Formats: sequence, structure tokens, C-alpha cells
Amino acid sequence: MRALLASCSALALALFAAPLPAAAQAGSKIEEQSIDQLRAMIVAGRATSESITRAYLARIAAMDRRGPTLRAVIAVNPDALAQARAADARRKAGKALGPLDGMPVLIKDNIETLDPLATTAGSLALKDNSTRRDAPLVAELRKRGVVILGKTNLSEWANIRSNSSMSGWSAVGGLVRNPYALDRSACGSSSGTGAAIAASFAAVGIGTETDGSVVCPSSMNGLVGLKPTLGMVSRTHVVPISHSQDTPGPMGRSVRDVALLFSGMVASDPADPATAPAAAHARDFTASLSPDALKGVRIAVLHPDMAEAMKPVYAAALDTLKRAGAVLVDVDAPKLEGLGAAESLVLHTELKADLNAYLATTPASVTARTLDALIAFNTANSGTEMPFFGQETFIEAATKADLTDAEYLGARAKSLRLAGREGIDAMLKKANATILVEPTYGQAWLSDTVSGDHFDGPSASELPAVSGYPHLTVPMGLAKGLPVGLSFIATAWGDQAVLDAGYAYEQASHARVVPRYLPSADVGASVEAVR
Repeated sequence: MRALLASCSALALALFAAPLPAAAQAGSKIEEQSIDQLRAMIVAGRATSESITRAYLARIAAMDRRGPTLRAVIAVNPDALAQARAADARRKAGKALGPLDGMPVLIKDNIETLDPLATTAGSLALKDNSTRRDAPLVAELRKRGVVILGKTNLSEWANIRSNSSMSGWSAVGGLVRNPYALDRSACGSSSGTGAAIAASFAAVGIGTETDGSVVCPSSMNGLVGLKPTLGMVSRTHVVPISHSQDTPGPMGRSVRDVALLFSGMVASDPADPATAPAAAHARDFTASLSPDALKGVRIAVLHPDMAEAMKPVYAAALDTLKRAGAVLVDVDAPKLEGLGAAESLVLHTELKADLNAYLATTPASVTARTLDALIAFNTANSGTEMPFFGQETFIEAATKADLTDAEYLGARAKSLRLAGREGIDAMLKKANATILVEPTYGQAWLSDTVSGDHFDGPSASELPAVSGYPHLTVPMGLAKGLPVGLSFIATAWGDQAVLDAGYAYEQASHARVVPRYLPSADVGASVEAVR
């Protein structure tokens, strides 16, 4: 695997070294560029899809396994340049496929693509899982001409193997580092997508979320991230945890970029019954984005406990919402006793059933074809698979009954009721509001190989994750040098509403700060200087 990664980096450098047309050479600056800016460069003749793709490959080669060593990308796609050339040919022939045509996109490595890349979920057990099939969400994007640039690193098995895992670490990809402070967590499980997009390895990328895995890495890497309404985006050919909560989601540096990518992902999939309503909700999600979208909008506001450094940042965000015309109504979080236990039972039960079903479809080269076989594989390869944390969650899930079990069915009904009707719905109703806002998560913690993750402070992900409601996080600035996000939450199929609200806030705040790849957080003073 190390040899494969090295060869990918060498390939990227070799590809970049090939000669480019003079106009393209002059216009291949891709750092911090949006999709619209990249497309404008192409239209003006200052770049091509090919030159942009080469520039991203070179940036990955220079920064991912050397330089700041972000370890955000597991593998680059050897077909990426061919896809970019095809986009250039379509454009030259007047047959461009829309705003995403020729735009490089990074895909989390638990989502299958038909490119010659394995889908590993970060585990050596899936190092030969080259299915040569597109997940339907990737097929939808391919119809729109995107360039599949590569696969991103992640918390192994999307952070479901252990209760004491270290977010961002996988046996295949190593530990993802946060571009704002390299000793801090990039959160997870879409850690690689978060770090890669923050570092301008592409304009946009795709993550997946079961509970927090899009919005946490987006918040802690200074990004916009959308966890869509469950059923907007297909989960077919995505390594699963839970059919009740899993969903892919777009991640980018701006709300408009996320809305553009999301517009190309929404579709009904006959193989995923949850997506039956999706076609009716598909649209151009950028069409209604407006700086005035918050005027007169009633917003329910939560005030959870948070670190002192976050309080002025959150207060400033709320003030920005008011200045943008929103009507803020404070609400208290309801007591939802038993939600965590019910969610855990659902996730453990569905993990066993859904992962077994997925593994049965993998190529014969994948020898661990059940959850029990994965547990045995990890035990036999503990030195590489489990050097920092174990697999107690896998072991617990292996004991669960099937999907007809009454206790499981009761837990799912309870978790839906608590998170939806008695949770988000109740808060919105009390405030007569359409949007709920709160801090997304706290600040990124130090990556810790001994004790694993240290979640501390607010966490907005559970209620929308369990209910299946849409959840958008938008940067609200830095707290002691570390990014923190503001969450916009609505009820089912309210994806446009959260994008509209998030865009108006973003345009009023301009709160995102570009990463500086510092060795540690910039708190404004050094320990040695303080006497």
C-alpha cells in the first residue's frame, strides 16, 4: 500500500511536468478558487480542465505526503487527465454538460467509482476492493462531466469500529492532519475530504455522514458541509453503517460551491428505496441563493455550553444573522432521555445487516466477506489494523439480532420520535421558526494516539442525523486559531432552506479564514514567552 501511494505521488508529479499550452500555463492558479472562478478561467482561455487537473495533482503531490504532510488523499485517479481532456473536447465542440463539466472532485474512499481505484473504507481488508462500478451518486456527477480526481482518506470504517477511535486515522491512509493546526484532529469520518478541500486539493469533495461525519470535519477544517435530508442522495455502492442514517453529502469552501455539487447529486435510485421522493426535490440549488434570504426569517436559536473562546465568535454570528434581517428566538434544548442508547442500538443492528449485505457484493479478491470475518481479519492483523484502538463496536454489533427484532424496531421508532417530533420539530414550533441554529461542534482537539478523540463542547449533529433532516454548517471564524462552524437545521426536504439561510449568513459575515498549515494552534502567545 505504501508503494501504491508513492507511485500515485510520482504519477501526479510526472503528469504535471508534461508541457501545457502557454495560455493554460498562465492560468493554472487553483488555490482558494471556486467552481465559478475556475470556469471563468477556462472561458477566458487562461486555463483548461486539463491544466486545472494537473495543478491539483501537483498540489496533492507537493503537500499530501510531503510539506505539511496532510495525508488527506489515499489515491489519485490515473484516469483523471483523460476525463479532463474529454471535458475540454466537449467544451471546444460546444457540447459542455453544465457548470460542473471538467471540474475535479475528490470522493471519500467509502464510495465506489468505476475508475481503477479500490474502495477501502480505510481498511486493509478492502485493499483489493476494486469493484469497477460507480455508486449512483458518482454516476450522476459523471453525467455532468466531473473529473474524478481521486479518493480521500477517512476515519477507518467511517469511525464505527471502536468507541475510542482516533478520527482521521486509517490503516491504509495514516492520520489526516488539520490544515489549520497540524497537531489537531481533522475530525471525521470524512477527515480526508475536509482537509483536502481546505487545502485546495480540489474546489469541492464528497463525504458521508451517519452522525456528524460531514458536518464535524467541515466545521473543524473551515468548510461548508451539507448533510442532506436522508433520501436526497443514493447510498447504493457506498460502504454502509446504517440505512436509517447514512447519507453522502457535499463539502466545499463556499455555500455556492456546495449547492452546485449537491445539484448534481440528487436523484432517485431504484436500488435505494429511501430516494424515491428525491426526483421531485431535484433542482438547481444555486438558483435561489441570495444575500437577502434571511430578511424576515424566524430562526430558533440554541445556546449550548461551549468553551469561552467560542462565545464571542457565536455572539458575532448571531449578530450577523440579525443584521441580515433574521428574527432570532431563543429556545431551550428539550430533554430527550434515551436517545443516545436508542441510536446506538439502531446503528449496531444495522451495521451488522448492512455491512454483511455490502460485503457479499464485493469481488472475490476481498476475502473478509462478513462482519465476523472482518473481526477475525483485524485480530490476525492487529499490528497494522489496530495499533491505536480496537474493535469493540464491531464485536458488539456482531451480537445483534436481525432487522426484524422487536427491540431494534422499538429503538428506531423511539429515536425518530425523540429527534424529530419531540426534538427539532418541537423547538421550531415553539419559536414559530423554519430554521434552527447553533454551533456545529467545539474546537478541534489534539490528535491523541493514546486516548483517541476528545469531543468537548457543543455538538449539533445528533438530532438531524437521527431524524434524517438537513444540516448545513458554515464557517463562523476562528476561536484561538481553530475553525468553528455555525449550523443551520430544518425539517425534512428543507435542504434549499438551509442553503439559502447559510448563503445569506456567509455573504454577510465572510467569516472563513484561509488555513496556514501551522504546527500548532495560533493562540496569540507562546508558552515560553509567558512568565
